[in-house]
Amino acid sequence: MKKFAKLLLSSCVLLSLSGCTAGDLIASYTSSQPDNSTAQETSDTPKQRVYMDEIKGTLQDFTGATLTMASQEQTYVFDVSEATLECEDGMITGDEISVIYEGQLSNDDTSTVKALKVVDDFHKKNQLEERKAYGEVQSLTPNTITIKNKKGKTATYPITGTEQYYQNGVHAGVWVYIHFKGKFASNQDGQGSSLNASHLKVLSISDIDPLTLPDPTPTPDPAQDSADESGKEQQLHAVIQNISSNILTIQPTGADTSQSSLNVDLSQIPSYFKGGTAPGSYVTINYKGQYQGNSLEGVTITSVTGDDPDSLATRNLSYTVSGTIIGHTANTVTLQTGDGATITCFTEGAKDTSTSSMEAGAGIRITFDPTKSKESNIYTSIKIQDA
Repeated sequence: MKKFAKLLLSSCVLLSLSGCTAGDLIASYTSSQPDNSTAQETSDTPKQRVYMDEIKGTLQDFTGATLTMASQEQTYVFDVSEATLECEDGMITGDEISVIYEGQLSNDDTSTVKALKVVDDFHKKNQLEERKAYGEVQSLTPNTITIKNKKGKTATYPITGTEQYYQNGVHAGVWVYIHFKGKFASNQDGQGSSLNASHLKVLSISDIDPLTLPDPTPTPDPAQDSADESGKEQQLHAVIQNISSNILTIQPTGADTSQSSLNVDLSQIPSYFKGGTAPGSYVTINYKGQYQGNSLEGVTITSVTGDDPDSLATRNLSYTVSGTIIGHTANTVTLQTGDGATITCFTEGAKDTSTSSMEAGAGIRITFDPTKSKESNIYTSIKIQDA
C-alpha cells in the first residue's frame, strides 16, 4: 500500500512539472483510450465535438431574421432565424449585445456557425441612456411619427404602444418632444436629409416637456345643470380604428358595425393616450352638447383620453398591430405595417389561431400588451390571428 501511495505521488509530481492538469489527463485518456465495449460501435461514426462561443458587439441593424453587428472594426451578419432573442431592451440600434453561437467563426464569415441566442452583453461599457429629440410633426399614424428637427432633418420613429400627450392638440406643424433610447444608424449620422430611427425605442411623445398631466377635473354636482343637459360634460366610449395626423377615427361601442365611423379632429383638443393609439384599443371622448348617435355635429369635444393599460387585466387588453411577416426567430416574429413601421413581437405564450406558420409574406394581426414593452421595442403578444 505504501509503494502504491509513493507511485501515485510521483505521478502527480510529473503532471505538475509537465504543466498538465487533471482535466487534461482525463480528456487525453478518454480520447485515446475508448471503452472496449463501445470502441467498435463508434469506430465508423466518430462523435464530433461541438464548439460553442460568443461574440460581443454593437447592434447596427435587425431585419427580423438577420442582425448586423459591429465588433472590433469588423461587421458581422448573423442568421438568427433559429435563435432566441433575450435582450432586456429588445433590438435597439447602438445597444451592446452578444451572439452565442455553435461552430467556429472564421473572420467575418458567419455561414459556418449557427446562432443560438442573442443576449445583452454582460459587461456593457455603455448603458442605453434616455435621449431627447425636438421637432415639427410631419405626420402621425398608429405606429409612426415623423418629425423634422431644427436642422431640417426628418426621422420616422416607431411609436407602437407609446405614451402620448398633446396638451394643445396635435396636427402637422406642431412641435413635440420625443424621449427615446438607442442611436441612429451610424452610417446616416450627419449625412443626408433623413435619419434612420426604425430600431429605436420611443418612451414618450408630448408637446410639453416634461410630460406632466394636469390635475383631474372635479366631478360636477349631479344636480348642477340638470335643466340643461347640453351644458353638462358627457362621455362617449369608442374603439380606435385609425389615426392620421390630427384625425382620430373611432367606432362608438355598442353601435351597429354597419354604422359609419366618426372622425374626431384632435388639432385643438387636449389628448392623452397612455398606451398609444393602437387600433382596437378604447378611448373616451368627453364632450358637451347633444350627441345624435351618428354624427358629432353640434357637439363640442373638450378632451380625448385613451385606455390606461396598467389598470386592465390581460384579457381586457385590445391593442393590436397588423402587418406582413418579414422574418422570425425562435421566439419572435417581425411585421412590416401598412404605415411603414417594423414591429417585432414575442410569440412565446401567445394564443396563435393564424394559418401563417410564421412564413414571410403572410398577413397577421397581433394583440399585444403595452405594459410589458415600456422599455423594450419587442412587444409581448397575447393573441395572433390572420389579418
